[in-house]
Amino acid sequence: MEVHHDEAQRKFWVEVDGYKADMAYVLGKDHLDIRHTLVPEAIGGRGIASMLVKTAYDYARNKGLKPVATCSYAVRWLQRHPEYQGEISADYAGSGTCAL
Repeated sequence: MEVHHDEAQRKFWVEVDGYKADMAYVLGKDHLDIRHTLVPEAIGGRGIASMLVKTAYDYARNKGLKPVATCSYAVRWLQRHPEYQGEISADYAGSGTCAL
């Protein structure tokens, strides 16, 4: 499965079985903040969200940016991957939330 990056729209995305899953981010001076992750239910459970988040945070690290999470999925991902030394955004609103 190939992850695409649309820098102009600040999104990473994949297409699987005719469905599009994507993850949106914002860039700050020194960080990349994942704001929203969406994987349609029809293609859920395949590790797609994890792959999108990891790809985005690898991109951030390669650019010298700190991984930040507002999206609740990205928050959980960072908690499971402390080696990324990410942080939770002040905008994080709790479990099951994202910001667009």
